[in-house]
Amino acid sequence: MITEIKFRQQICEIGKRVYQKGFVAANDGNISTRISENEFLITPTGMSKGYMTPEMIVKVDGQGNVLEGDFKPTSEMKMHLLVYRERPDIHSVVHVHPPYATAFAIAGIPLDQAIMPESVVYLGKIPIAEYGTPSTEEIPNAVKKHVHTHQGVLLENHGALTWGTSLEHAYYLMESLEFSAKINWISKQISGDRELSKKHVQRLVDMKRAMGIMGETPIGSDAPEGSHAIKKSKGVEYTLSEHDLNLIVEKVSKNVIEALKIQN
Repeated sequence: MITEIKFRQQICEIGKRVYQKGFVAANDGNISTRISENEFLITPTGMSKGYMTPEMIVKVDGQGNVLEGDFKPTSEMKMHLLVYRERPDIHSVVHVHPPYATAFAIAGIPLDQAIMPESVVYLGKIPIAEYGTPSTEEIPNAVKKHVHTHQGVLLENHGALTWGTSLEHAYYLMESLEFSAKINWISKQISGDRELSKKHVQRLVDMKRAMGIMGETPIGSDAPEGSHAIKKSKGVEYTLSEHDLNLIVEKVSKNVIEALKIQN
């Protein structure tokens, strides 16, 4: 059984990871974990996540009352406690501002495309939770709409929030969310955010269920057999056969090689 000091150390370790990865700046972000039915450890307000020590972590109850600690808990504690109230199976929550995911949150674009097998199975859909003023009940109310059917949300014009069965689980979901957002953004720049077909997605959904992973899953495209739908950034859709795609890649590669020869 993990002791309370171990939980405190884990929170500090996750804090260092999100800080070093650039998921937060200055004193941004907050992390929490459940240690008993009505006791939670949560990060303090006004502290850099990269430089916390175990004694800085605050213990609170389900109503937000401080049970132990010399610091004030994060002002965004309410959305953490909302998740714990709604999901008894959840033991940890991570909120940070990863650049790519936050850009999608600012743009109001959910991460709901079936672009990679890993994101379909492990992450699922990540919806937009409508904007709320930090520290108010507005954000918890927005998150509540999605907490039972997803593993995380993009907080509109704010950042991202994930929840999991452990600190590692919640953190890895956040890492996957940011990676998915980055790949999604890069693919959109070349108008190549192709979605897997519904047929392929269904096979992944079967795998997901067998693994016991919860959460809504992207639907996939209506691509005809042997082709994939391509969703351009402007919303135009067309199909491209694997043969034509290979020809394009070959032509682009040839042009790049020729350009490099000229430069040399």
